[in-house]
Amino acid sequence: MSIYVEARRCPQDHRCPAIRFCPVDAISQTGHDAPVVDNEKCISCGKCFRVCPYAAFQEREN
Repeated sequence: MSIYVEARRCPQDHRCPAIRFCPVDAISQTGHDAPVVDNEKCISCGKCFRVCPYAAFQEREN
């Protein structure tokens, strides 16, 4: 499984709150673009799912 950001759900006008909560720094964001998940670092802890108010974080099979 990999985690990604559904850009249509993310308003992209704010700093993503999930960045602060990711324990392995797997989420990055340039400016106010949609955040990006580095699945090489991601441990699938689910914190990004719980923190995102827009349910923009999604999971998909590889």
